[in-house]
Amino acid sequence: MDIKKQTELLKEHVVRLKDKYEQNDPPENRKDKALFLKVKEETTPIYEMLQQWETGTLRMVKERKLTIHPQQVASTKENMELLLMHSYYIDVRRKRYMELNHSILYIFDQIIRELELGHN
Repeated sequence: MDIKKQTELLKEHVVRLKDKYEQNDPPENRKDKALFLKVKEETTPIYEMLQQWETGTLRMVKERKLTIHPQQVASTKENMELLLMHSYYIDVRRKRYMELNHSILYIFDQIIRELELGHN
């Protein structure tokens, strides 16, 4: 799967995660094994895609096909990982959640825009 398609899919996940964050209450017991297993099952494919995205995006940055900085790629991956957990455990203030959300979407949009404009 190419980087543009991966980025678009991850962006869709960000939107769904935001809905999950906004529409659900924090779990009563964060140490609940059933919740942990559910979260693990639902997030593992996203983590795997995110890892592939980071590797491929860094390769494109190195090949000068994208103009973003490698640290922006790493930070976006880390922010997405945080967002994943906060979306399920709802354990961060809305302001912080939205900062992570906007930061991730900003980089995803920049990558998609560059690839569409043919900077690749």
